[in-house]
Amino acid sequence: MRHDINLTAERPSFVTHLECSMTGERYEADQLHGLSRVGKPLLVRYDLAGVKDALTKEALATRPADLWRYRELLPVRHAENIVSLGENATPIVPLDKVGREKGAANLWVKDEGRLPTGSFKARGLVMAISMAKELGVKTIAMPTNGNAGAAAAAYATRVGIESVIFCPADTPEINVREIAAQGARVYRVNGLIDDCGKLVGQGAKERGWFDLSTLKEPYRIEGKKTMGLELAEQLDWQLPDVIFYPTGGGTGLIGMWKAFAEMEALGWIGSKRPKMIAVQAEGCAPMVRAFEAGERHATRWEDAHTVAAGIRVPQAVGDFLILDAVRESGGIAMAVSDAAIVQAVDDAARQDGLLLCPEGGATLAAWRAAVDRGVISPDERAVLFNCATGLKYPLADQSRTLDKDGPIDWASL
Repeated sequence: MRHDINLTAERPSFVTHLECSMTGERYEADQLHGLSRVGKPLLVRYDLAGVKDALTKEALATRPADLWRYRELLPVRHAENIVSLGENATPIVPLDKVGREKGAANLWVKDEGRLPTGSFKARGLVMAISMAKELGVKTIAMPTNGNAGAAAAAYATRVGIESVIFCPADTPEINVREIAAQGARVYRVNGLIDDCGKLVGQGAKERGWFDLSTLKEPYRIEGKKTMGLELAEQLDWQLPDVIFYPTGGGTGLIGMWKAFAEMEALGWIGSKRPKMIAVQAEGCAPMVRAFEAGERHATRWEDAHTVAAGIRVPQAVGDFLILDAVRESGGIAMAVSDAAIVQAVDDAARQDGLLLCPEGGATLAAWRAAVDRGVISPDERAVLFNCATGLKYPLADQSRTLDKDGPIDWASL
């Protein structure tokens, strides 16, 4: 069924202001902002009492199952600035056979690979680009490990905003080509994503680009928080016991934690929260190191390397927000090996027919390790986030050949 966004419909906005996530300093809405004066992410704040009067769970249930159903909790004021490629709700898929190996009956995957451009980056970038349009931005620039750049390029092209994307030279080839195919100027850089981010910062000063880097503008969080809103609604407003989230920049983890607080204020959920598990790779685990050391900020991880390119982020500007959410939830930050990631991807595909991306595989590897270590019980309801379609990543060729003109040993088939 086709669900077009009604651009003529009344779409009241309940945004009141922006707020520095570190100091609480207030910033005016409806103006273009990057980081706060102390160099920290800005958070969008809403008149939640007004939202509570305007929107009920029952009314929400009558709307099309897409990201924009939550419009009262989103920042776009003018409907004509909404850009969309069809951001439909993503399914929750059980991993029954994999779960049974550990005695679990409630192991689920939120499969974000069904979104436009094939990843959960669509959620954040559709909001960031919509707000860029609303605030008059002409050119955006950003660093990417692949999927964010693809989403930014697609949405920017759709609304006529120029996009310039920098990615590490070893970014998955299909991502690089996808970014260019959707209208961006894409550059391969001999460095990691934070090196690319430095180039974006320099270019913003030299060329006047707007820096759309993770958490360096306020609105990607608002798009990503819809994962939390959607998850709660899909589970009949009962949050899972534990969430495993692949954590690089951590926007989605931060966004979901924000969504849970907003939903409690609206009376949609109670005070119970899932344990938030920030999953990283052993070859790039700055949050794990900081968590285990009891630190609130994470220092840069040198020589970062992992098969899960999307979580290869040596240093995150929202480090303290990630670590705060993990600790407040009673969760942990944990790292898994590349071997465990590859095995998890293979097992989910061969046993349950669900092709995870490497970052999604990391969450399954982490769930297995958490059960083995007694961090969680196999009885706990666990949701893993698969952040992109596995089809974007290289797959081993395990096919065989047949000679149609020769004798065929059918018994061997």
